[in-house]
Amino acid sequence: MPADSSAESPPKTPGANSGATCGPSRPAANLYARALTLAALIIVLDQASKWLILQVVMQPPRVIEVTGFFNLVLTFNTGVSFGLLDNDSPWGPWLLSGLAVAIVIGLLIWLRQQSHLLPALAIGLIVGGALGNVIDRMHQPGVVDFLDFHLSGWHWPAFNVADSAITVGVALLLYDGFFPGRHFRGDLSQSAGKGKN
Repeated sequence: MPADSSAESPPKTPGANSGATCGPSRPAANLYARALTLAALIIVLDQASKWLILQVVMQPPRVIEVTGFFNLVLTFNTGVSFGLLDNDSPWGPWLLSGLAVAIVIGLLIWLRQQSHLLPALAIGLIVGGALGNVIDRMHQPGVVDFLDFHLSGWHWPAFNVADSAITVGVALLLYDGFFPGRHFRGDLSQSAGKGKN
């Protein structure tokens, strides 16, 4: 007599499926790695550009007119990006650095929950820029700013590579929030679906 196909199969042990994983899936881990790599690249570019300005270009410190609307200068910003909240308090660098590190930790936690490419890269830009400026606060009189754009005698506050990365990262997060689905998002669910075909 043929065996009853409806017989109960042996119970499966947790994690027996080959697809079961502990922690983030491979695509999520890949996004995390991309964002951290971008953050590291921003830190390297930021610190290299500041070293070049301090040790080579601004010896001696001066205003270098590059175009009719752009100069190279040397300023030490004791506030946040673009000279905001500038202050001379001895506790200022430590308070701003602590705030920046706390924001970075929060962003890294948020990054682990991302499943789309654009916001992950945006977080990487912000993290890299924030840490680049924190490094300055630890061994310089302030954050090294040297990019000076001006028009008709009005100068935008001097900034640096780190500030630029933060600005672009925030802009990308806003774009992703206001216009979801209007760009390549690197959806992990789509990637996973393709892998099953």
